[in-house]
Amino acid sequence: SDGSIRLHQMTSEYPLMQWNDSTNGQPVIALQWALTRPAVFFVLDASSNIYIWDLLENDLLPMAKQAIPSDNVVTMAVLGEPEKTTGLLGIALAKESGLIDIQFVKKKWALP
Repeated sequence: SDGSIRLHQMTSEYPLMQWNDSTNGQPVIALQWALTRPAVFFVLDASSNIYIWDLLENDLLPMAKQAIPSDNVVTMAVLGEPEKTTGLLGIALAKESGLIDIQFVKKKWALP
């Protein structure tokens, strides 16, 4: 609820990494790992911003932030085929109005 993100290992109750205020204090609504690239994850905050993290490139800050204007995003799901090396990766965004929006991710964050 405070915008912090913690990365845990299953064998410990303490986080390996913790990013405080990673969404400028906005609550985290959803977090999904990329299906095609293990070090990448996506965060959706309560203000309909999507943050792209690539832990191999930078483990301190997100690599990108994308605002989704005009219609609140209530949840997201990551789409992709991990068994294929095409680098096709997308995010399905469910909006408050009932619309579903599919956004494709740049290949640099999708390729294995």
